Amino acid sequence: MNALPLPTRRSELIDRLRNNPSFDLLVIGGGATGLSVALDAACRGHRVALLEAHDFAEGTSSRATKLLHGGVRYLAQGNLALVREALHERTRMLRNAPHLASPMSFVMPSYRFGEQSFHHLGLWLYDALAGSASLGKASGLSRMQTLEALPTLRTDGLRGGVQFRDGQFDDARLALAIARTAAEQGALLLNRMTVDGLLVEAGRVCGVQCIDAITGERHTLNAGCVVNATGVWVDQMRALDARMAQREARGIVSPSQGVHLVFDSAVLPSDQALLVPRTSDGRVLFAVPWLGKVIVGTTDTARKEASLEPRPLREEIDFLLAEAGRYFTRTPQRGDVRSAWVGLRPLVDAGGEGAHASRSISREHTVIVSPSGLVSVTGGKWTTCRAMAEDVIACCEQANLIEPRAAGATRNLLLVGARDPALPGIALSQPPGVHLYGDEAPHVLALEGADHWLAPGLSAAMVRFAIRHEYALTVADVLARRSRLLFLDARCAYQVAPEVASIIQAELGCDPQLDAFQRLAVQYLDLP
Repeated sequence: MNALPLPTRRSELIDRLRNNPSFDLLVIGGGATGLSVALDAACRGHRVALLEAHDFAEGTSSRATKLLHGGVRYLAQGNLALVREALHERTRMLRNAPHLASPMSFVMPSYRFGEQSFHHLGLWLYDALAGSASLGKASGLSRMQTLEALPTLRTDGLRGGVQFRDGQFDDARLALAIARTAAEQGALLLNRMTVDGLLVEAGRVCGVQCIDAITGERHTLNAGCVVNATGVWVDQMRALDARMAQREARGIVSPSQGVHLVFDSAVLPSDQALLVPRTSDGRVLFAVPWLGKVIVGTTDTARKEASLEPRPLREEIDFLLAEAGRYFTRTPQRGDVRSAWVGLRPLVDAGGEGAHASRSISREHTVIVSPSGLVSVTGGKWTTCRAMAEDVIACCEQANLIEPRAAGATRNLLLVGARDPALPGIALSQPPGVHLYGDEAPHVLALEGADHWLAPGLSAAMVRFAIRHEYALTVADVLARRSRLLFLDARCAYQVAPEVASIIQAELGCDPQLDAFQRLAVQYLDLP
């Protein structure tokens, strides 16, 4: 058995914060980007802290469509550089976290004359851009082969299809793996720690003020470099920075909402995914097998304000059900939905920032260094989060905020759970279980309750492991992100929540926030 995983006892983490409140780099925000920045900086030997106001990956980073991909739709936009970068980063993620990420086959059906050839040509370019990072060449499918791959596909007018390979992953658990790997490298990470002030000396940001959401204790932390990686909320911290410097900062983020509906596997009884590159209104539709269920999404609706728990709009639900009905033999109904959840994507417009726009290597993410030295990063996608982190650190170095050190340490860094070289790749379309822990599975199985199953894929031992080694503090932390039960079956999550709360209470002696979680679970089932 490998060495015992690092404990994440909050009292010990807070003691570290009190005893040494000075850091080279401090990250605000514990989503994919912020965690990746913390890992990259820690691997370079910097003293790093990361503070997350809620839970790691609680916002956008746990609400993706679960795809590691180059972005087929970006080919039509001519953004070949972004596609190439993402395809190579996809391969790194598959290699560095094989217990949480795996290849998956996708099928694009063709119903119109010439559509199959057009799709095949585009996917040939997709493979060509991948080069050595290709997961396999795209291939044309006959009508019969297409139906074998997607058994519930509508047959009327079906001419055939094109099959290609991309990647799939568990976003929230990958975020935890990145966080725990950063901790192994010496970084101090704390969730439920809200930054509500910036420290400024001689016109330069030099730290933060924060408050522990659990105890109410306030802390003052010093840092040579502060990175604002708060995603759709990035403008709030930029506005605070601007007010302290008595200047204005134009907002750069416009949130866009993506809705996902989860169904039982009967909707698509396959280990292959459906991709419709152009729906009736020009958007992309996915139907993706994931952890024993099927995710159908996604929409793209502008929202005026960011919310931690955004709600789907009635028209978005109607759109997804109707579009699914155009491609499946049976139109899914509202009553078939096991969980409905929403992610907010930060759409970035950095124009007008002038000389302060330090770098923007793609349309997907932007890094800005303010006149006072606050480094803000937003945009991007999960697949390229590691490369984004390298870009952020490069900007920090160019602004003389941290000492330059050699880059590249994360390119081949195996994440927590992937250290056993014999670890096989795991198909994430199967029901979840201890295999998601990779080479840490023996530690989970050794805990009390390993044979006591609260729900499919969730044992009492897994709850204890989440509390002791994965920063979990509340029922939502366990059932939404350490386990994905809330996102897979909200009714089941509601039912097992009291027992999870009981384990948390026994382990930590704090309020597990059971009532708040059960209200949230009802919300995931209460469709407009």
